[in-house]
Amino acid sequence: MIVLHFAAFLFLKLPGNEGIVAEAIGLSALIWAGLLFMWSSVPYRGEISSRWMFALLAIANTLYIALATMNPIAAWALTPAAVLLGVLPLAVTLWVVRKFNPRLRWILVCLYAALSIFILLVQHRLANGIDLAVNAVLFTVYFSCGIHFWYSYRRVTAGAFITIAGFATWSVVFVMAPLKEAFWPAVQIESEVWNLPKYVVAVGMILLLLEEQIEHNKYLAQHDHLTGLANRRFFQDKLEAALEHARRSETQVALLVVDLDQFKQVNDTLGHHVGDQVLKRVADMFLARVRRTDTVARTGGDEFSIILSEPTSRDRAAIVVRSLLQLLLEPIQLDDAVSAKIGASVGIAVFPDDAKDLQTLCIEADLRMYDSKFDAVEPQAQTTVSQTSPDDLRSKPRLPHALRRVTDR
Repeated sequence: MIVLHFAAFLFLKLPGNEGIVAEAIGLSALIWAGLLFMWSSVPYRGEISSRWMFALLAIANTLYIALATMNPIAAWALTPAAVLLGVLPLAVTLWVVRKFNPRLRWILVCLYAALSIFILLVQHRLANGIDLAVNAVLFTVYFSCGIHFWYSYRRVTAGAFITIAGFATWSVVFVMAPLKEAFWPAVQIESEVWNLPKYVVAVGMILLLLEEQIEHNKYLAQHDHLTGLANRRFFQDKLEAALEHARRSETQVALLVVDLDQFKQVNDTLGHHVGDQVLKRVADMFLARVRRTDTVARTGGDEFSIILSEPTSRDRAAIVVRSLLQLLLEPIQLDDAVSAKIGASVGIAVFPDDAKDLQTLCIEADLRMYDSKFDAVEPQAQTTVSQTSPDDLRSKPRLPHALRRVTDR
């Protein structure tokens, strides 16, 4: 729309109807750009009433601009057109007020009501009343853009600040232009100066896109791409922060290491795509069970780690473990009518009772998790491997697993 605005204004000085049409198209394109931005910036743009609001505002604004740029002007039609600018937004808002009533919409209704009153007061009473009315329409559109952007994207970043400042300056242009003509007609200001706020908004939006991309990259660097949980690096940062806070406040932090049982069989028999679905479902189940202040991370292929921050204790950690194991007792139902039966082995380590630092706490939780896994399979191993002694069963799996995890860290 901005490109169309510039293109139409190239033909502004053409004589006769061509110049009038070029002015109407250029101003209408400028208004449509603002209205499209307002509609796209609100989170409820999918609502049917939002589409009606956009359509009716576009019609009312375009109608008034077309009437104001005609030569000769149809003075009799300007009054009902000005009334429509205030009535149509109010009608849409009242139509859905019981079902949908956002505050931002009422702000828009008030702005257009004030615009309608202003136009009715000046358009027929002043020599430059039509020009003031047209500038008031443009001011309202771009002032509303700034409000919509600020209301929907409340971020303290350079991109947000520059964009809001650009919209504010853009709207002020339509106030300063008639003031200059009235009080300083001899002062010449190049069109590039009046168009400068457009570029400021563009720069702000580009910065905003870059900031969002940086945030997205930061999220990807700290989270597991499959489950959306914290990855090992982010988990260690969160655990270090939790331990530091616990040292200062003399409280406890519980670390749970959860290793899924029979997950390899799920991958081997049902396929890795089913295994991925199982991991996503387990991640959602764990997130729903813990508090929002706790941290759930995927720290391995089928291993999850949970940080239980204060207030916590060993007894509470045990309760959480029992509830997690209870969740995995029933087969996990997946979207494609496939179910997977898995279990879990959990190790608990509590700071500062079991360990005084991060590395030792992780090793202790790992060892206890493996003890839990070994205890679960020991009876089955004793009945199926009759030639192996109990001492061999205990020593065979435990030491290599523990050494591998210590080496990894």
